[in-house]
Amino acid sequence: MVGGASIVVPSVQELAKEKRTQVPERYVRTDLEEPPSVTSGGDSYPQLPFIDMERLTSTDFMDSEREKLHQVCKEWGFFQLINHGVDASLVEKIKKEFKDFFDLPLKEKNKYQQLPGEHEGMGQLFIMSDEQKLDWADMLVLITRPIHLRKPHLFPKFPIPFRDALDAYSFELQKLALKLLDYMAKALKIDPNYMKSLFEDGRQDMRMSYYPPCPQPDKVIGLSAHSDATGITILLEANDTQGLQIRKDGKWVPIKPLENAFIVNIGDILEIITNGAYPSIEHRVVANSEKERLSIAAFHTAKPDGKVGPAPSIITPQTPALFKTVTVTDYYKSYFSRELDGKSFLDHMRI
Repeated sequence: MVGGASIVVPSVQELAKEKRTQVPERYVRTDLEEPPSVTSGGDSYPQLPFIDMERLTSTDFMDSEREKLHQVCKEWGFFQLINHGVDASLVEKIKKEFKDFFDLPLKEKNKYQQLPGEHEGMGQLFIMSDEQKLDWADMLVLITRPIHLRKPHLFPKFPIPFRDALDAYSFELQKLALKLLDYMAKALKIDPNYMKSLFEDGRQDMRMSYYPPCPQPDKVIGLSAHSDATGITILLEANDTQGLQIRKDGKWVPIKPLENAFIVNIGDILEIITNGAYPSIEHRVVANSEKERLSIAAFHTAKPDGKVGPAPSIITPQTPALFKTVTVTDYYKSYFSRELDGKSFLDHMRI
């Protein structure tokens, strides 16, 4: 979630308040190979594996849980994280303040609208033309870490309870992401110092998404199918409305979040660093006819002056590099210059 810009678009939340029976044509999607649908994720769907953070750090269970993490990252690229160590009261606080922010009048929220040439603020991402189809969602996108990169017209201007909760929450998630990346590096026999040097001073961006109820949920998409460009993403489902789906074995599988869990996924940068061992996975969000959905995604990426490429310690004559090595800046310039389209950008990085 670095660099780039997007055309300003109307608020979907305001559209939904009009109680239309049909969605505007610009949101109707006829290009989806599998129509959106919301299910409860019953027995016909595989259940997303979970990792227990307490077991990862426990002397008695460390080895087995780390091996489980390794297998889940290889086979799924997605998992739920329980006992993650982030204080439950802080999680509830950020959920409440996020909801309160999106409940503000449009005039108030417009103070935080994306500025021309920028991707941060209220709006949508990857909108390159006035004819492009739109997702059924409003987003607030921010740089949250490091602090000196926060935009002065955004973060410091938020209502104080929201700002303080976001500051504390972003700090805790940065620590959590670095711990997970360390475990992954050790599992793959990547030099942990290499992973640490790449991500310790890296960027953390957050995308807070509000998906209003939709009168025709089978004709729209809440968030278009894509894989994340970053290293690792930690997602908080901020209410109990389902909608996230991941592509598993060619099918869209609905995710039923566990209580008090985060959903973690591998991004394109980590697939590149691991030379394909840990794949990034396409995912999307579908709309709901009756309920709003709220989520907060925290994206953790390599430091701006770093390079994106396979970790040198795992490249050998027998396992040659599958991806190019480029600067982080060039990587994101190229990523944000195109529409969101599955994993097509990762193919651009292949040798």
